[in-house]
Amino acid sequence: MPSSSSAFLLRGREESPCVGAVPERGSAERSTAFPLERLTAVLALAVGVGAGLFAVLFREMIGWVQAVLLDGVAARGALFTVLTPALGGLVVGPLIHFLAREAKGHGVPEVMEAVALKGGRIRPRVVAVKSVASAITIGSGGSVGREGPIVQIGAAIGSTVGQLCRLSEKRVRLLVGCGAAAGIAATFNAPVAGVIFALELILNQFTATAFYYLVIASVAASVIGRAVFGDAPAFVVPPYSMVNPWELLLYALLGAAAALVARLFITVLCAAEDAAVRVRHVPEWSKAAVGGLVVGSIAVFLPQVLGVGYEAIEAVLHGAMPLALAAGLVLAKMAATSVTVASGGSGGVFAPSLFIGAMLGGTFGGLARTLWPLTTAATGAYALVGMGAMFAGVSRAPITAVLIMFELTRDYRIILPLMIACVISTAVSGRLGRDTIYTVKLRRRGVDLRAGRDVGVLAGLRVADAMTSRLDTVQTGMTLRDVVALMQETRHNGFPVVDSAGRLAGVVTLSDVRRTPMPGRLETKVEDVMSRDPVTVLPTDTLAQAMLKMTGRDLGRLPVVSPEDPKRPVGIITRSDVLRAYNRGLLERERAQASD
Repeated sequence: MPSSSSAFLLRGREESPCVGAVPERGSAERSTAFPLERLTAVLALAVGVGAGLFAVLFREMIGWVQAVLLDGVAARGALFTVLTPALGGLVVGPLIHFLAREAKGHGVPEVMEAVALKGGRIRPRVVAVKSVASAITIGSGGSVGREGPIVQIGAAIGSTVGQLCRLSEKRVRLLVGCGAAAGIAATFNAPVAGVIFALELILNQFTATAFYYLVIASVAASVIGRAVFGDAPAFVVPPYSMVNPWELLLYALLGAAAALVARLFITVLCAAEDAAVRVRHVPEWSKAAVGGLVVGSIAVFLPQVLGVGYEAIEAVLHGAMPLALAAGLVLAKMAATSVTVASGGSGGVFAPSLFIGAMLGGTFGGLARTLWPLTTAATGAYALVGMGAMFAGVSRAPITAVLIMFELTRDYRIILPLMIACVISTAVSGRLGRDTIYTVKLRRRGVDLRAGRDVGVLAGLRVADAMTSRLDTVQTGMTLRDVVALMQETRHNGFPVVDSAGRLAGVVTLSDVRRTPMPGRLETKVEDVMSRDPVTVLPTDTLAQAMLKMTGRDLGRLPVVSPEDPKRPVGIITRSDVLRAYNRGLLERERAQASD
């Protein structure tokens, strides 16, 4: 049995092959812990620099695409306004579909899933695909932001560095958090908010060790961002402050209103994703172009919904937007963002959340100003607080919301209303629903996160990891005599039934055979007794989802169908397959935890 110090030595060597010096006797802990800590700090610095450089490149790419498409093509008239986002979707759809499907959507849920379920492992190709796809989506008018992409890009850089250095899963996850923090810090000139964002949302833990590395990466990225973009805040706002202490009641009411709108935003986004899935006659890779047509159609009447929308936010912050227009943009931006994300575009929901919150706050402030003109602040003050409250409502991360609004505006005078609104929005949003805009996507996949880890092993495994690809099927025209013979040969108690074209028509099981009346049972056609419209799963579904379908209908097996064609069987999964995969996953988790 090895001693604790020797076990620590072996673990240190395993985590960092770069530490090659053999420690002197009696100093194992000093000579392994400190070099490993220093190595991790150096890698955190490297990740921060890399994420900072990519953040700069990413923003430049958006500018290049926007100059050509939005400023050049869309400005020519209504028809071009409709077609420009569709053109961007026509490029982005195949790019994501064939190269890196995890680059679809807003990116943060994929990073959270990688940290919680995959030991922080993200494919290196995500860096390139996400950068290009998001730049084209945003630059062509897709109604999304740049926060989600840069978080995923930075996280992928951190994961790649950690995997190349063969670090343990614990340290790979730390570097993923470093990349996410660095991305936020560089793109928004917000180093403190970047650190808190990574701690509160990505790593979901507040520890001194994690804070130490995240600060290194965030500062490095901020230095690069400020060297290129300057040290100005993202939004320059007038000197707003409270006019009267009783205004805090109005700001509290604004926080509650933001929570309601936040839950509506999450609901609309989920409904749009469901609608996109139900559209099966359109190829998956082309749905982003269809979504672009919808967004372009909205933009003909409300062009403010195109792209990130910072110009419209600036307008409402300075009180230069009509009340009716601000109110209309709340729903318009919500719809445009949901369509862009659900149809397959690539971009974040942070900036749209700020946009919706600014318009909601501006509308609320305008009404308050009409009723109490002498005792309320300008509409821009309410718009500013509404931005933070909205993000707090959709993310339930009030610390990040307060800090990021402070760093985006560098204005401390409105901090009390901001804190009240963000806390109330978080609390009310939590009462209205358990999921945030980031976790709802994971839960719909069957992944439940708690304290940064999955609740069940099955939630971290896919059907593709456990299914049997060698598929025994029966034809609709066969008899039960043929089915019984196949059961005796294969030892299986059920089979998918396919028609003459090989398309799934149903399922026949031993129970179906037994329920058939005895006279002439074996000569009965399969199509006369099979279960039509069978329950199926996709290879990308989690085993938790598959098991839920099995237990819900007391089924022993499920056909696995192609994501592109729900009538084309590609395998089968049984309860035994799930159990074997569960045992393997349990052992792998125990080994990973031991190596941490």
